[in-house]
Amino acid sequence: MARDSASTKERLLEAACNVFAAKGFRDATVAEICEEAGANIAAVNYHFRDKETLYAEAWRLAFQRSLAVHPPDGGVDEKAPAEERLRGRILSLVRRIVDPESLEFAIVHKELANPTGLLVKVILESLEPLRHALEGIVRELLGDGASQRQVQLCHMSIRGQCFDLLSREQWRKLFAKAEVNFGPPPLEAGIEAITDHITLFSMAGIRELRRRIENGELRERQ
Repeated sequence: MARDSASTKERLLEAACNVFAAKGFRDATVAEICEEAGANIAAVNYHFRDKETLYAEAWRLAFQRSLAVHPPDGGVDEKAPAEERLRGRILSLVRRIVDPESLEFAIVHKELANPTGLLVKVILESLEPLRHALEGIVRELLGDGASQRQVQLCHMSIRGQCFDLLSREQWRKLFAKAEVNFGPPPLEAGIEAITDHITLFSMAGIRELRRRIENGELRERQ
């Protein structure tokens, strides 16, 4: 009986990931999630209490699956040089972003388009270790003279380059039938080439920023 209960819960989460990724929270219904899962509607209340909790847990599952397939360190040893570890982090994020099976981003995209606020807690909790790890590498590369704000801005810039891939593909799909030229699809270059470019571009900025910090050429703006 316990095994059947666990199986039902897993099927509900699986179905919820798919439905929320396709429709978002507001347009998804408990009925269609249960239908896809082959479960009774009462099973949602039994396992998750409500649709809101199921939504958060579905995103958590999608996120955990994505990291299981694409480990956040990119397969780079923790004792490797900082630049190699940075590339590993970038590679992992790019792989997660371009993987069509990574439903975490599809769910978040729908959430951003029609916010509910229901994912804030689970996303912040889940992303904190990744943020901390990447900022640690950036701080190591920038040197001890860097401020927390400078570390955070570099972190933002690195992630921004990665997420531009996602936004460009979304715009490309949106205007697929219109005569709008977005240039060649960035993914045609290949994931490794894109990762190399983002790493090279980021390291150039980090090195220049470090030089200016060490030479006293930077003054924090208020």
